[in-house]
Amino acid sequence: MATDTLNIVTTQSTVLNPGMLRGVHHIALNVKDMQASCHFYGNILGLHKLVGDEVPKTLIQLVAEGKVTNFKTPDGTILDLFWEPDYVPADPDPAKGFTRADHLAFDIAPEQMDSAIAHLTAAKIEFKGPIVRPTGKGIYFYDPDGFTIEVRCDPEEKSE
Repeated sequence: MATDTLNIVTTQSTVLNPGMLRGVHHIALNVKDMQASCHFYGNILGLHKLVGDEVPKTLIQLVAEGKVTNFKTPDGTILDLFWEPDYVPADPDPAKGFTRADHLAFDIAPEQMDSAIAHLTAAKIEFKGPIVRPTGKGIYFYDPDGFTIEVRCDPEEKSE
């Protein structure tokens, strides 16, 4: 039976066993302007760009061709930027859209929030916030391709 909707059924037999997922392997973003994205993630956010032997073996050829650039986040997660010069936002239908990322969140210490705000302001990055929630405080802004980026911290400990 063909259908236009995606039905996901979860039952005890289809759920991954606890511990099977070891962590985030990578985050992949399709970017329209590789130079602007590399500047943003490397120079604005300060992520480490992978070069030489640091590049994942599976991506060496694509990196050599200029189609992929890799960064490492402070916790070790790899961020893959895939150059798609004809990029258009993904279709709401997951069968048609390659990526439908919502946002990428980076964690900082609460005492670093003011410095992060000052840095983004100096870099002329428009942002919303800080927004305070029970889960912490965050500021939100866009990368060059319109992905939402969050810089957030846990709630500050209240001294008793």
